[in-house]
Amino acid sequence: MKLILTREVAGLGHAGDVVTVKDGYARNFLLPRGNAIAWSQGGELQIEGIRRARSAREIRDLDHAKEIKATLEAAEVVVKVKVGATGSLFGSVTDKDVASALKSATGIDIDRHRIKIDGHIKKLGKYAVKVGLHSQVAATVNVVVSA
Repeated sequence: MKLILTREVAGLGHAGDVVTVKDGYARNFLLPRGNAIAWSQGGELQIEGIRRARSAREIRDLDHAKEIKATLEAAEVVVKVKVGATGSLFGSVTDKDVASALKSATGIDIDRHRIKIDGHIKKLGKYAVKVGLHSQVAATVNVVVSA
């Protein structure tokens, strides 16, 4: 089956790539999770938009990754959450929350799949979160969770 990837899939390709996979893999894994859309003439027109969005987010080279690392580590990232009377959160802080807080604090759009949180963040406080920017560069960002 011929598909257009909408996200990076390990071992298969990047967003905007046209790939051919077995029917079962497409129907049971890629399509339900939103990682791909079925290839068509109309879908071919979407590829350029997907590639443009990917190039805007992508880190160009090692030097660019080091610049972003310095910016992220210097930033004060604050995640605002709802808190109960005991100080515990309603739910937990996810990589999506951290990604949006990074964008608002630094203006840099980081893919949420590159953010690694050790354990679950379910209490107020200061946490260290790792962000993989390049194969050789990873930033450690201090995230403050406040009410």
